[in-house]
Amino acid sequence: MTTALFRSLFRTAPDSLACQQQASADVGMRWFPWINLVWSVWLFITPFYSDKYYSTWLWPTLSSYAVFLFLFQRFHYDHPRHRLAIALAIGALGFALLPYNPGSQSYIIYACAFFPFCMSARKALLTICALLALYSVAWLAVDIPMIYMSSAVIAGVVVGVFNIGLLQKLRSEAQLRLSHEEVRRLAALAERERIGRDLHDLLGHTLSLVALKSNLASRLIGHDPEAARKEMDDVSNVARDALAQVRRAVSGIRAAGLAAELASARLLLESDGVRFSYEMSEVALSAEQETVLALAVREAVTNIQRHARAEGASVSLRSADRQVSLRIEDDGRGGAIVPGNGLCGMRERIESLGGRLRVDATPGQGTRVEVTLPLPATIAVQAVDAPGE
Repeated sequence: MTTALFRSLFRTAPDSLACQQQASADVGMRWFPWINLVWSVWLFITPFYSDKYYSTWLWPTLSSYAVFLFLFQRFHYDHPRHRLAIALAIGALGFALLPYNPGSQSYIIYACAFFPFCMSARKALLTICALLALYSVAWLAVDIPMIYMSSAVIAGVVVGVFNIGLLQKLRSEAQLRLSHEEVRRLAALAERERIGRDLHDLLGHTLSLVALKSNLASRLIGHDPEAARKEMDDVSNVARDALAQVRRAVSGIRAAGLAAELASARLLLESDGVRFSYEMSEVALSAEQETVLALAVREAVTNIQRHARAEGASVSLRSADRQVSLRIEDDGRGGAIVPGNGLCGMRERIESLGGRLRVDATPGQGTRVEVTLPLPATIAVQAVDAPGE
């Protein structure tokens, strides 16, 4: 029965904070709320620093702390609709313990930290101010030194405002990720529609011509075999030409991944105030090469947005001497590059296709990432400038 009770306590609601943290790729974030319990140690330290001696502080504090641990756990594991009631209950613990322990301010600070997770930013700020005002009045009524009250008010406001800002930042990042996915989806949809139109125009005309000439050849074969043979030769030539055009169209499909990644890069950087431009050459790439280059753009642009502090960035794709070269540059702070999982994974993917990766980062002059991949000798390259800045 004890095991069943334990499991019921730690059963996570689908929309709970614990469920969101368990889904996070950052394992450290899953334990972050429990690490925050370390601040509750002030409940047991503050009575020893107070000028007023509290002879009966221990048992009321231990009793309230047991209730607090239960509420703390339910706040993270229970359904979101219960969060406000739990946060208010933690605040009530602060009022109940105040006559016995000035360290009860810890409960008030925890409540202030939790309010932003329960309501909108404006309502959370008003609730924090109201709670701290009521707590200050109660504090004056029990005649406890002002230093403890002022520290509670300052810490409560700071922690509450910090969490409000943190949540707004997380929501903005989530909306940006959704925008990126929407850009990729729309780019892929536009590319499919373009390919569909091209194939319809190409095959519709070609197949109509093949049917016409085949029908004519069948009529001529009885009384003019030479003319019928000529018509069939024309059918053969038209079919071979159509096959070549279909292959070129298919190579265009393979380029859709890089195009979508560039559109996403523009959205990411320009939403962060970074100018972005790109110049592309029309190159027939294999599916593996397309994927590697698209992922290289994604990794490099993500690093620019997070670390470079750049004002401008550019991407160029060129081909020469049976090689294709992708270059991503920025005018940020540059400096030493510490290889992480993203950069190491990029290098491994590039080298698996016989290519090479070069990263140049000069302090104060930005960073340049260059990817070079070999192209088969049979691929024809036609240089065309894509839309720039």
